Amino acid sequence: MKQAARKIVTPRPKMSLAIPDGMAPVEFFNSPANLKNLATENGLFRTPENLLMYRKLIGHSTEFDTSVILDTSRRILDPLGRPVRRDQMNRRQKKVWSQMTQILCDYMLETYPDPVAHLVLCGEASLDSTWPLNKPGVPSIRMIHNHFMVFPMQDLQAAEAANPADPNLTDSGHNTLFLRHLNEVYREFLDVLDLQILSMLDAEDCALELTGYPQGLPAWELKGGAAMLKDQYFWYEYEQILLGFLDFYRTFFSLVATGEEKVPANANFASQIGNVLLGSNRFVRVARDLREQVIQDPAFANEIRWRPAYKQILYRDEKGRLIVTISQNSVGNAITELLGIVVNRVEDPDAFAKVEPALVGRLLEARERLMAANLGEPISAPNWPAGEFVAS
Repeated sequence: MKQAARKIVTPRPKMSLAIPDGMAPVEFFNSPANLKNLATENGLFRTPENLLMYRKLIGHSTEFDTSVILDTSRRILDPLGRPVRRDQMNRRQKKVWSQMTQILCDYMLETYPDPVAHLVLCGEASLDSTWPLNKPGVPSIRMIHNHFMVFPMQDLQAAEAANPADPNLTDSGHNTLFLRHLNEVYREFLDVLDLQILSMLDAEDCALELTGYPQGLPAWELKGGAAMLKDQYFWYEYEQILLGFLDFYRTFFSLVATGEEKVPANANFASQIGNVLLGSNRFVRVARDLREQVIQDPAFANEIRWRPAYKQILYRDEKGRLIVTISQNSVGNAITELLGIVVNRVEDPDAFAKVEPALVGRLLEARERLMAANLGEPISAPNWPAGEFVAS
């Protein structure tokens, strides 16, 4: 079978809320009205820290698809003031976030034990809080969110090949910045992390056999497999990868923005920034070339995201290995596209109705584990008023 990115079609129901006339979809999706509806109509579970698990009504997969967000919409009405990265959480929130992630990953791996039959993915995403609300491609919820999904491999194998130039697969060309121009210095910089549980892989060794993605990004195998998800040190190392990424991103785009070679304030790895990044002629040259392009090309300048935005994922490959990688998030592309999966979500209520009972049943099973861990309280939505699926 030819290795290629895949484009799959996923049915979705009709939206339960109408977008007001004259309002852009991304503006509406970030409104308090929509976020309230998300919890009341599709909410599954909420913790005292306001971590909300909900059913993805416009989702990626009909096999298993849920998200957890830090729902600050009732406390912070300004969308630009909401936490969009894990480093903006407090200590208690991050601890419960990791517990929920571990429990939901365990559920997926135990329910779908065969790596050849199912792709299992946990993907945490942020968006730059300085993005315009009406910018096309901005994710629909301006809060940090974690995706949990499963794809049957036979569906991916049967899907048509995606256009390799699809802007969602290429971050509108921005991923070439890291992959083609800065790959070596990026990997060298992240070596400072000195990880013990996560072991860095060669770029060509971490890609899915089916799609060939992710392409060239730093990636780490979780030695010891799923059992290590219960080890708190794993979550410490997972956090270190994010902190290293943030240092790299801030240093590079600060250099693009100002032209000054300086270590960002509050850097996590200041010495490594000075020695590896600012000491690299290539790193400095690429930043200055990009700076000149921003000055000359207004369309290109509009695509630049000056604050850190990332996608950090944990996925199981066909060999059964658990792999972690992290990428910049330039245009708001879906978390699946980092693995070469383009999802076309089509409104088809009849097709969705056929798969909805089983999908919701699995989400409720996973919720039972969060309840057993005493992390919060279940939510009774219209389609599961008493913990069982009820058709609309």
